[in-house]
Amino acid sequence: MSAAAPFRHTAYPVRVHAGDDALANIGPEVRRAGGKRPFIVCGQSVATKTDLLDRVAAALPDAPVGVFDGVQTGSPVPSVLTGARMARDAGADLIIAIGGGSAVVTARAIIIMLAEGGTPADHATKYPPGQPPVSPRLMAPKLPNILILTTPTTAATRAGTAVIDSETGHRLEMFDPKTRPAAVIWDTDALLTAPADLCVSAASSLFSGVASALQAPRLNPMAAADLTGALNLLLDNLPLIASRPDDGAARVRLCVASFMYNRAWDTGASGAALGVVTALAHSLDTRYPACTHGAAYSITTAPGMRFNRDYNLAGQVRLARALGIAADARSDADAADAAAQSISEFFAGLDLPTRLRDVGVPADGIPAIAADALTDFGLHRNVRPVPGVDELITVLQSAW
Repeated sequence: MSAAAPFRHTAYPVRVHAGDDALANIGPEVRRAGGKRPFIVCGQSVATKTDLLDRVAAALPDAPVGVFDGVQTGSPVPSVLTGARMARDAGADLIIAIGGGSAVVTARAIIIMLAEGGTPADHATKYPPGQPPVSPRLMAPKLPNILILTTPTTAATRAGTAVIDSETGHRLEMFDPKTRPAAVIWDTDALLTAPADLCVSAASSLFSGVASALQAPRLNPMAAADLTGALNLLLDNLPLIASRPDDGAARVRLCVASFMYNRAWDTGASGAALGVVTALAHSLDTRYPACTHGAAYSITTAPGMRFNRDYNLAGQVRLARALGIAADARSDADAADAAAQSISEFFAGLDLPTRLRDVGVPADGIPAIAADALTDFGLHRNVRPVPGVDELITVLQSAW
């Protein structure tokens, strides 16, 4: 009789409303959270090019006490501090984020600033030389938040919040599970406000994350089930965004895939299989604004897999099986190589770049990307140890 490896699933209470007119649920959710003075966080596109602010205001039991529409890509610190000041001055008791990943992350960072004071640098994960990263415990009570998503962002139900230090270009990573949302809304019309390429970008980083988690050295059956389901939803629906941009149901299904991916993390999935990809992608899209979030992953995922292959052969074969391409391989190594090639081809089929040069990265820009990635939290859990910058430069050169 074979033994069953123990595992644990830890869920947190969140309500999800999805489909046509799901936005109508914002009022009851605000009341349930005890909000009397809701404050909205969004970007200029949501504020000026959609009717979402009007729809939200009409559905709320109490008028918003303010709107911060200065969300910027990557959530730079100055915009976060401006939003926090506005929310504090307005006396906000609940935050509503409308938009994609940048709106979600900016809202969480604002919530942390309101409760903890100071600046993001005061509360960010520290990287002592030669020691594991240290994340400060942020113990102050946090305002509740509700999300109205326009893209299938993986940021939605995470406990981590990463903002950009505008002076250095480095990511500042804060961790606080109390900033997770009380409710998430996938309203069909709201999701259709995002341009197709923005939706593809968000879902492509999700695809990389799912492929990574399916390769985890240790993966329990509950997490595996969520990840396999998410993978199938992505394979079926991501290509539809370009060919059928008005297909709201496909966008809702991509949000389901994102939720399942994050739920798998709560069950024990990890980023160990491709921590190097996470680190490089974060550095790449921070340093090169012309490189979208999805492009950062479409460029780095396959090279990262090849870099890690011999340290995680079983995990990469597992992904090959999930992709349906393992049976034709002559060996496990061939199956792993086929999986990396399949990932690269899938991204190319979405018209996403797969080379650094495609997004304007010069060859002499590679060392700076690699140096930044050394201080990314994801790198410290990579299945293959990365002792220095030279290994990262090698990966990036293979992707140039």
